[in-house]
This record gives sequence, C-alpha cells and structure tokens, in this order.
Amino acid sequence: MSRFITFLKFFIPSIIGIFMFLVPLNIDGETTVPVAFFANFIIDTLTIETITLLVVITIVISAVMSILYSWILKSGSGFLNDVFNTTNFWVILRAIGAVFAVLAYLGAGPEMIISGGTGSMILNDLLPTLFTVFIIAGFFLPLLLNYGLLEFVGTLFSKIMRPLFTLPGRSTVDNLASWVGDGTVGVILTSKQYEDGYYSKREASVIASTFSVVSITFTIVVLDLIGLMHMFGQFYLTIIVAGVTAALIMPRIPPLSRIEDTYYNEGSELEETVPSTHNPLTWGYEKAMVKAEKSPGLLSLIKEGLKTVFDTWFGVLPIVMAIGTLGTILAEYTPIFSWLGAPFVPLFELIGIPEAQAMSETLFIGFTDMFLPAILIENVQNDMTRFIVGAMSITQLIYLSEVGGVILGSKIPLGLGKLFMIFLIRTVITLPIVIVAAFIIF
Repeated sequence: MSRFITFLKFFIPSIIGIFMFLVPLNIDGETTVPVAFFANFIIDTLTIETITLLVVITIVISAVMSILYSWILKSGSGFLNDVFNTTNFWVILRAIGAVFAVLAYLGAGPEMIISGGTGSMILNDLLPTLFTVFIIAGFFLPLLLNYGLLEFVGTLFSKIMRPLFTLPGRSTVDNLASWVGDGTVGVILTSKQYEDGYYSKREASVIASTFSVVSITFTIVVLDLIGLMHMFGQFYLTIIVAGVTAALIMPRIPPLSRIEDTYYNEGSELEETVPSTHNPLTWGYEKAMVKAEKSPGLLSLIKEGLKTVFDTWFGVLPIVMAIGTLGTILAEYTPIFSWLGAPFVPLFELIGIPEAQAMSETLFIGFTDMFLPAILIENVQNDMTRFIVGAMSITQLIYLSEVGGVILGSKIPLGLGKLFMIFLIRTVITLPIVIVAAFIIF
C-alpha cells in the first residue's frame, strides 16, 4: 500500500469521525452535533411511537435471552453468548428492566412505576434517544478508533493529560466527545477502548466518571427549565471551571485512586513514549500511519458497528430502564433525598443563599435524574438559587437515568456504591465553586 493511500485511510475516516462527534452545529437555532442530529432524524422519520415499541421489544429480548444463555444453556461461545451470558445480578436487573418497560408501555401497574416522573419518563423521554444514538455511535465510533486518530492525538497530548489528569493522551478524544457531544457516547467510547486494552481499569473509571459530562444541548435544556437562558455564557463557564477542578482532584483521591491499573486484556498496556529520534507530532503521525495501514475494510467496519450496536442495545438499555426507574421512584415517592439535604440548610442560610430549604432538597436528588433538580425548583423565585441548582445538576455528572445507567451497563468496573461515592465527592468539590461563581455573578 502506498504511503499516500495509507495517509488517506488515516485522514478521511478521522475527519468524518471528528465531524460526527466533535463539531457543534447550529441547526434551526439549536446547538447540536451531527450524531445527535441524525439520531433525532431517525426518531422523526420512524416516529417516537415506533422507536418506543422497538425499545420495549429490545429490552424484553435482552431479558429472555439473558435468562436462556446465563441460566439454562450456561455455557457456549459466539456472538450471542458474548452479549447475553452474564452474571446473576445483571440477569435479574435486565429482567426488572423488561418488566418496568412493559408496564410503562402498557400504562398498567403500580403508579410509582408507570407515572410520568418515573418509568414512563425513562421509557418515553430518554430511551428512544439512547436507542437511536447507539445506532449512529455504533457505526461511526470505529472511525475514531480504528484509523489512527487516537494514536495521533494520544501522542500529542500525552504530556498534558498524564500529569494533569493521570490519563493517556488518547483519552482527549473521549473527553471531547463527552463535553461537546454527549456523555453516553463518551462512556461507550471509553468502554470500548477499555475492552480493547487501551485503558486500565482505573483510567476507564476516571474517564467515565469524570469527563462524561452532559452535552451543550442538555445544558441549554436545563437553562430553559430554570429560566436563565440569557445567562448561558456565565453558566457554562462556571460548569467548565467546576468540572475541570473536579477532574484534577478526583483521580488522585479514593475511590478512583484505589482502582487497580490492570487491564481487561492482560499484557495490553498502552505505550505513549516518544523516542528520541522523533518529536510528538512526527511520532504521532507515524503511529497513526501504522494503525491506518492495518485498519479494517468496509465489511469489517460494518460487522464491528453491528456488534457495538447490539452490545449497547441489549446490555445498556435494560439497565438504564431498571436503574433509572428505581432511582426516580426513590426521588419521587420517598423523602430520602430531602433527609440527605436537610443538614445543609443551616450552612446555606449562614452563607446567605436565598430559599436554602428548597435548594437543600435538590442537592442529592440529581443522582437519580439530571432534570429533577431543575424541575423541583420551578417555584423558587431567586435567580441565584436557581443558578446554583442548575449548575450543580450538571457538574455532579453521575445520574442513574442516563450516564450512571450506561456506566453500570458497560464493562467499566464501577458499581452502584462507587458511583454514589463519586457523586458525593463531586458535590463536595464543585458546590463551593458554583456558589462562589453565583455570588460573583449575582
């Protein structure tokens, strides 16, 4: 293969991948990225009702096949076994997700499961978007992964990412995909890199739980809910400062610092050292060309895309349905999050935050769903309080109805307990920053 052809194999797929995941577009007055635009296009074309039905069918198939392969057949090989043979815990969770999905779709069953704030919200508002995003992401992620872009970027940024965030340089692409595009896409990309042996357990956990921030589009939705759309610049700058501060601290303290630097595939440790005969730019280019020369053809690309789509459909959607519904039930039907926030009321009052009681009730409820804090403060009149609550709902990052559920459904080694601990620590780190910013702005 000529050097020029190899360069084209590196350059063209990488540019398409960058465009699809990392380039924000303004379409009809809304900021989005091509992946999200095409996902919404599929929903509009097929209709939300059709997509919702396909989601329910997918989740039920996942539960039935997981029971079959994990409890009845118990052993085997091949693609179906890889997707459906799992541990008892995940089989049960997939089955719970199927029950919740069917009940919510039929509108039959206990109100706490099918109400508009719990199961029906997860099924009708969230999962259709995830379903279609997974299709687009599944087929286009290989353009970022397999044609040399990560090797090129990783070499360039290794001297920045490693000392600042204790991460490989190639994680820059994952992190940008989350910040610019969508947190769930970032999690899928990170999980795939982890399974392929490019990230250790600790690195994958750090990236997924520290950089999988909601997209600019979701930020705009939160701003609209809290009635502060005119403050987008100040709001997003606050989120960036708080998020980067958390990203600097979180990898260096437990629980993330105590996760082993071992690999999903042993012996696959990533090497990003630049030899003395090269500089980062030329060595990154050489590594990219080597990767591009070995890159798969179109048929292999389609096969890998299909496998990624099925893995995420059958592995992630049932978990998001189950965990998201259970989390929102806790938020809507129990006082647990109000109890958790109550001790902070005197502190907020001492600091001088208006309507401290209302703010305290939202402090931890974001663990279940990102939008709940913004919805719960609709009756709060003070702009500063609404600003703090809105910013915290994004900087806390781990919420079970989407990013948290996707992490739990992936191979990334973070359980529910660790996720809640990370959520609490992120709250402790980012809350003072957001409060200081609010006092400066208001």
